[in-house]
Amino acid sequence: MNKQNKLNVIARSLIKKAQNATEKAFPLSAKREDWEYLGYVGAAIETQSGNVFTGINLALLCGIGFCAEHSTAAMIQAGETQLKRMVAVAHDGKVLPPCGRCRELIYQLNKKNLDAEVILDEAERSVLLQTLLPETWQKRIRV
Repeated sequence: MNKQNKLNVIARSLIKKAQNATEKAFPLSAKREDWEYLGYVGAAIETQSGNVFTGINLALLCGIGFCAEHSTAAMIQAGETQLKRMVAVAHDGKVLPPCGRCRELIYQLNKKNLDAEVILDEAERSVLLQTLLPETWQKRIRV
């Protein structure tokens, strides 16, 4: 198997894990009377050590919800902060790029995450996080 095919297999596996994260949560949204969405989006991240963490979004009426990428931060509990690759997927399988807030979050967890691969679409097209986040807030102020 050549390197590109191996990467595509890895990307497809990560996409599937992100979509699987929504399978039990998203149907709960249909039972709610509000427009809140639980698990509309799933995310999967692969850490540098090869572990995979998944999470779902919580879109709540009062605004305290969060994106699926935020709930993958449980990797910190496992002692990990550096990513190899990541993906976010809607419950219907459509791959979504991370929003600006999520891009910044991943960078803030570990500066080396600028070199993490971000899967952008179902064709497994990807870029490095630094391509999507060329200007971090820390470049503008001293911390």
